[in-house]
Amino acid sequence: MKIAVAFPTTEIGTDAGAIKEWTVGVEALGYNHVRVPEHVLGANPASRPDWKGLYDLHSMFHEPFTLMSFMAAITTKLGFVTSILILPQRQTVLVAKQAAEVDVLSQGRFRLGIGVGWNALEYEALGVSFAERGAIFEEQIGVLRELWTKDAVTLDLPYHKVTDAGICPAPLQRPIPLWFGGGIDPSQAKPASEKVMRRIARLADGWMPACLPDDTFVEQFATFKGYCRDYGRDPDSIGLEVTMRAPRNSDAWIATAARWRELGTTYLGVNTMGDGLKGADQHLRHLEEIRPALFI
Repeated sequence: MKIAVAFPTTEIGTDAGAIKEWTVGVEALGYNHVRVPEHVLGANPASRPDWKGLYDLHSMFHEPFTLMSFMAAITTKLGFVTSILILPQRQTVLVAKQAAEVDVLSQGRFRLGIGVGWNALEYEALGVSFAERGAIFEEQIGVLRELWTKDAVTLDLPYHKVTDAGICPAPLQRPIPLWFGGGIDPSQAKPASEKVMRRIARLADGWMPACLPDDTFVEQFATFKGYCRDYGRDPDSIGLEVTMRAPRNSDAWIATAARWRELGTTYLGVNTMGDGLKGADQHLRHLEEIRPALFI
């Protein structure tokens, strides 16, 4: 199991020097890769008194492709993954181009984590149908892989039309690995729908659920492996990446990390946000302190 770090996007600020300090420090500590979240815009809770979203317009989200390009230029080993990019609300061909550029600039240290999202407000602002996001998403997977593996592509699909055209430069990884979000809703502790899980089993290179390694997940993980076999895929060939918090005032997370290791997790991400840490130096100091319990 390799250990990753969630970029503290809501707490790192806009000082490029601090972002550089954090990124270089994470690589020096030996962490495998950085998980970069994304949202394009946030709602104004002042006009929405019943807003229950996880973030709003005051929550800072750096643009992932730009940020990872910056990080790639100041590192040599650190990997990068979006966790996750809300794919259907973005133009597919443009995503293919942007992702290919990050892959080139990072020398193949990139994976694209994707999902359908939950915020209808973003879809509205970006001019995409929220109701059709699942169908759009499934079609996007094939379009991305075609553009990443062929010099010229011709497609005439319900949501995409490309006529004998291609992107250049092509990514180093042909295709770039696609890891899907989705799974147990941690706020409700209930499994995702069979449709969502089958989509992941059928199309994904890896799975990035947001959950705990509890009995609910173990049951769904077994079901997921069965879906993989239904599509003629080896479940062990599909990676698993999860994330957890490691707060300073508790060591209960150590048992959680051990449990993820027992379950055969490929990557475990550590999230240091929400613990009162200030600045890059405090986040890095905490990552250094918890490192011995993670790198086993």
